[in-house]
Amino acid sequence: MLFEKVFVEKQVKENLYTLKILEALKNPETILIDKIENIFEKVKKPYLQKRTNLNLFIGRKEGQLIKEAPNAYGFSSEFPHYYFIHSYNCIYECQYCYLQGYFNSPDIVLFVNHEEIQEEMKRLCEVHANTKVWFHAGEFSDSFALANITQEVPSYFELFKNLPNAFLEFRTKSVNIKQIENLEPLENVVISFSLSPQEQTKKYDLQTPTFDSRIKAVSNLAKKGFKIGLHFDPIIFEENFDKQYEEMISKIAENVPESQIVYISLGVVRFTKDVYFEVQKNYPESEIHASEFIKSFDNKTRYNKPQRLWMLNKIKQLCIRHNLSEEKIYFCMEE
Repeated sequence: MLFEKVFVEKQVKENLYTLKILEALKNPETILIDKIENIFEKVKKPYLQKRTNLNLFIGRKEGQLIKEAPNAYGFSSEFPHYYFIHSYNCIYECQYCYLQGYFNSPDIVLFVNHEEIQEEMKRLCEVHANTKVWFHAGEFSDSFALANITQEVPSYFELFKNLPNAFLEFRTKSVNIKQIENLEPLENVVISFSLSPQEQTKKYDLQTPTFDSRIKAVSNLAKKGFKIGLHFDPIIFEENFDKQYEEMISKIAENVPESQIVYISLGVVRFTKDVYFEVQKNYPESEIHASEFIKSFDNKTRYNKPQRLWMLNKIKQLCIRHNLSEEKIYFCMEE
């Protein structure tokens, strides 16, 4: 079974999405609780316990449902960008993942009050009625890794049919796209895939779909008419990293129609202080540590600026060489 224990808040036990999730999980025994926060994160649970002991919490997201994104978070930075919170944590195990230093537990939290989130989206669209506005899913989790269980994605497509000034981005490393393939593609909904070269995917993206399977998923969606975003993030320096990216970008150019790509985001590996401490503790032998890091402009741990810009521009030129439009490329979370 995917989850050791399943906790459900009493207030959502009859929620439609709660019932769908439990049905998809073959109706496991559940533990009713008053509030997720009464149990989740109350005791520090080591990140790597996710390999053998992962719990699921189902509840209502309270407080701020949608938050303003930081600068350089998304494409078209002249427009407002927001991210919405539909879950915490991820079933994948990427060695660089910032979630290992963000929460005190790797347990999965799924929020089921999607109607409230969508009402807040509509409100923000009215606030920004005279401009475009972007909403992003996948800040604290992978948008599609559990989509076959959570089953909320079609409702967001339905909503955005009627929000002409709004754009929605789903960020994922998953190839769990069956329910998406059957939906009508929308000009204002972008499916964004995080991609790293095959060698790096094997080393750092543990428990994730292979590079080739991700490219196949991207290609399938693009050819069905879905708008595609590509995130080359995090870019990790290795001696032959440019050769690795050359091969990766070549495969993208061969398999994904350029006309369907909305943007390509490039971001070099970076950590907050707490996350870097956890990465060192959890993966002491990782080749991520092979290069020297410094404390950077935003107090994050990064490569030095000349090295970062050299890497970013190197990959940007590889994209251009393979006829990927320069206007679609932007640097993520750089000063």
